[in-house]
Amino acid sequence: MSNRVWHITTLAEWQAAQAAGFYQSANFTQEGFIHCSYSHQLLTVANRFFHGQDGLVVLLIDSTKIERMLVNENLEGGVELFPHLYGVLPNNAVSKAITLSCNPDGSFNLPQELQI
Repeated sequence: MSNRVWHITTLAEWQAAQAAGFYQSANFTQEGFIHCSYSHQLLTVANRFFHGQDGLVVLLIDSTKIERMLVNENLEGGVELFPHLYGVLPNNAVSKAITLSCNPDGSFNLPQELQI
């Protein structure tokens, strides 16, 4: 497992998390986990689920700080596995929040800081 996973959220949700001391996605209560991605999945996830949205940030998460709550799985029946965090995300596990800007056509490019 990679030492880093990524999560896309809104700047407003991340700011609320900073005040609360932990992050919990808007759909956490309904789903029971936080959707995350590995680096090679991030751009596909952004374009599929966040197309046309502004005000987003990518949280860089140190998975060693949440390891026992992180499960690799695919709940849609595909073969590609995605990391899911079964618990709230403590703020100390987030090493950085990077702005994810939307292109005029609604698509995304990885910010320079995330290009590997």
